[in-house]
Amino acid sequence: MEISKLSFAADNPPLSVIAAAAIAGVSLTVDSSLSSGSIPTLVFSNASKLHGASVILRYIGRAAGIPNFYERDAYESSQIDELLEYAPILSSGSEFEAACVYLDGYLSNRTFMVGHCLSIADIAIWSGLAGTGLRWESFRKSKKHQNLVRWFNSITAEYGAALGEVSATYVGRRGVGKPVSNKSKETEQQDVMNHSRSINGDANDKLKASNGPAVGIDLPDAEIGKVCLRFAPEPSGYLHIGHSKAALLNKYFAEKYQGKLILRFDDTNPAKESNEFVDNLLIDIETLGVKYDAVTYTSDYFPKLMEMAEKLIVSGKAYVDDTPREQMQKERMEGIESKSRSNSPELNMELWKEMIAGSERGLQCCLRGKLDMLDPNKALRDPVYYRCNPMPHHRIGSKYKIYPTYDFACPFVDALEGVTHALRSSEYHDRNPQYHRIQEDMGVRKVHIFEFSRLNMVYTLLSKRKLLWFVQNGKVDGWDDPRFPTVQGIVRRGLKIEALIQFIVEQGASKNLNLMEWDKLWTINKKIIDPVCPRHTAVIEERRVLLTLTDGPDEPFVRIIPKHKKYPPAGEKCTTFTKRIWLDQADAQSISLDEEVTLMDWGNAIVKEIEKDQDGKVVKLRGILHLEGSVKTTKLKLTWLPETNELVHLSLMEFDHLITKKKLDEGEDFLDALNPCTKKETAAVGDSNMRNLKQGDIVQLERKGYFRCDVPYVRPSRPIVLFAIPDGRQQSVLK
Repeated sequence: MEISKLSFAADNPPLSVIAAAAIAGVSLTVDSSLSSGSIPTLVFSNASKLHGASVILRYIGRAAGIPNFYERDAYESSQIDELLEYAPILSSGSEFEAACVYLDGYLSNRTFMVGHCLSIADIAIWSGLAGTGLRWESFRKSKKHQNLVRWFNSITAEYGAALGEVSATYVGRRGVGKPVSNKSKETEQQDVMNHSRSINGDANDKLKASNGPAVGIDLPDAEIGKVCLRFAPEPSGYLHIGHSKAALLNKYFAEKYQGKLILRFDDTNPAKESNEFVDNLLIDIETLGVKYDAVTYTSDYFPKLMEMAEKLIVSGKAYVDDTPREQMQKERMEGIESKSRSNSPELNMELWKEMIAGSERGLQCCLRGKLDMLDPNKALRDPVYYRCNPMPHHRIGSKYKIYPTYDFACPFVDALEGVTHALRSSEYHDRNPQYHRIQEDMGVRKVHIFEFSRLNMVYTLLSKRKLLWFVQNGKVDGWDDPRFPTVQGIVRRGLKIEALIQFIVEQGASKNLNLMEWDKLWTINKKIIDPVCPRHTAVIEERRVLLTLTDGPDEPFVRIIPKHKKYPPAGEKCTTFTKRIWLDQADAQSISLDEEVTLMDWGNAIVKEIEKDQDGKVVKLRGILHLEGSVKTTKLKLTWLPETNELVHLSLMEFDHLITKKKLDEGEDFLDALNPCTKKETAAVGDSNMRNLKQGDIVQLERKGYFRCDVPYVRPSRPIVLFAIPDGRQQSVLK
């Protein structure tokens, strides 16, 4: 079955279809004689037809001989579908700039829209931008949205011949389908080709150095294809926003240098670690989109670490110390050598074996490195290498009674696994000389250290020990609590991962310590969710007020209206119109007698009677419809719900910070800064369409803010639970 022709209206050519066919080498005979408003149609030789630009584009994607043009694994194919549904927003006028902002953030660490090669998603978005004519060209010149411009230029450069001809033929200065300029098509095509040639020379460089979290920053002595990095979280908690920065930096450099990324679990402390944390760290890393080449565990290397420890004991570079811990810390601070420092290697080996056995004598000891007790850098004053711990390990059970410290294990395993560059936050700065000195004593290859600043957030604790206190003491509902700074917590509260990535990308790889505001992150998030999330209506349950419209409909009627007026893919909803409608008490209080108000999605009404109780609360309103009235003349635009038994019960949850101070002072106990009230629940009723919400769906409740569905509709007696999503400016989401 061959393609006969592609038919469309001259004022609405399916640019993405034509561009995809041109790139794929699919021959199309075009017929632009359809009447205005007609949808594009692909006609086959047997008279079969496909209708709609998106459907035809998918067909071209499947029929083309380009690998992965559309057909991929289930996840990436779904990503492509999602972007195809999003692309039409670029031609919606008022939403164009918001869409550019979203796409710019989305492309901050991507070369292609989906995965690592061209797809019809790239063609759809490229066509949507190019189809706006001069509007997009002015954006390209304004130096805004650099990630989006970089991506657009690279696609144009790579496929300039095909795309240049399509643009010259179908895109006028005012946009797709508009009259072309007085220039000949040949001249306009030449302009596009000249532009393509001007950027073609450095297109590959731009793709390799795409705007990521460390743009403009290089790793020392790094060679393409020879870089190996590791992300090494301790499985003693869930991944939080601070860890996310480290994970994404490792991802960025691994991709930049076409290198290898190892995910290593630093499981050297059985008292804190568990398989639950391992499993959830894997989930969180996948959520961030971090791809790794191997998963390893420090515990995989316990035998070799013990061999290295014994080698250092024999060579006099380590010794077993039985000094009590508090005394040892005092001696390190004062530069006083331990009495055990002069032990012979033979005595140290005897005590080492006691440690291995976990004997009473061994439990009194630890293994220390013999570095320099007088060094001004206290990290070099004989750090501890091994400690006794009789607790079973979550992976290997009770095989060992001793465990290496991070300071000892990390430099050894980094060298052993072939890591070329170890990314460490600047809080480890004083321990970097220790890291290299230990590698020197071990006689292993030196690993480069690359420092970056730790990400700190206001009103936020990032210590896993402190976060664990909240979990164990029932102050939160778990590690995925929406008040927690964990990846699962902030996603559950309504943060899109694209927003988190964009936020971290903007911080870069600077070594300067920053205390970041949450408002900035939530502002980025709003720009992503606002253009696409469905709109619904809710009324606060407490003291809600009935407005009786005396000339309202005697029988309820239903209209189908869009869930998002500027984003058709959000779908449609049923709105019921009745004689009596519910209003929020706060709205009822703001109405004056005989005032004309606008009932959103209906029209104007005039309030003729206001009845209040002895406390001054409104209990009843009466009015008449005035649908011919202008919405421009009214001060109050009110959300409302029909009086019907189809309404659903809602539980609106609002959250606050766990502590009351932006930043704790040095040595200050976080328990002294606990916020006594961090959660507020408000009962409400919502429109019946919310029965279809799924867990994780994000909606906007008109005039109340953005919410994420945490518990969907199950039965009438159980409310839908919605978590309020901060938008970066509201002090309180609920009104």
